[in-house]
Amino acid sequence: MILGTVFGVLFWVATLVLVLGIANKVRIYWKTPAPLKIPTMPAPVTQRGVVWRMFKEVVFFQSLFRASKPTWLFAFVFHMSLWLVLFRHVRYFQDPVSSIVLFMQPFGKYAGFAMILGLAGLLIRRIVVDRVRYISAPSDFLMLVLLIGIGATGLMTKFVVHTDVLQVKEFFRGLMLFNWQPLPSDPILLIHLASVAFLMLIFPISKLLHAPGIFFSPSRNQVDNPREQRHLAPWAADLEAQGKIYPDDK
Repeated sequence: MILGTVFGVLFWVATLVLVLGIANKVRIYWKTPAPLKIPTMPAPVTQRGVVWRMFKEVVFFQSLFRASKPTWLFAFVFHMSLWLVLFRHVRYFQDPVSSIVLFMQPFGKYAGFAMILGLAGLLIRRIVVDRVRYISAPSDFLMLVLLIGIGATGLMTKFVVHTDVLQVKEFFRGLMLFNWQPLPSDPILLIHLASVAFLMLIFPISKLLHAPGIFFSPSRNQVDNPREQRHLAPWAADLEAQGKIYPDDK
């Protein structure tokens, strides 16, 4: 029970840090002014076009596909596999488990192998490609190694050590209901869960925060209409209303 208490506190703290950290970062993104009209060309000229462009960027990584096909392939495989793996893990928080989650179980189980393959490709790219290695910080390598470790230990709990998943489910459902339950003491499972908690703790201060950040990128979310509509940042509008910006300064 001591082990369950330690990991219970760890996951509650990690969840709190993750949620508040992302919320604070999104607040900063939201308040950061975009004084210039700088959409990357070719850019859409309507708001509907911007939504469609963002959809293709978020779901299909369009700009990365144009820039580097091998990098796009590894990144796309990793992200799509990650979503399948995360969706499969929903079963640990549901009782009863929904039919769609049950249907996705086999796909999520084997998506773990594809996820590691994609991460391995991205790691090799950072090591082999000179210009990428030159701009890579140690944290970039460590983040990929951490994700690979999470994927590998997760697969091992399924195919090697056969962890008691029912007890793991009771543990996480107990955390949700403030009724803490014991946690299996399998070393591989504990490494897996500790790695996940560590990832949750560092996510708000890491480069992985590009996930929500892309929605606030002015080069992607702006309409290309500088002639039709004047672009004025809120802080500039306030100065103009106070008479501190004159026509010659516009």
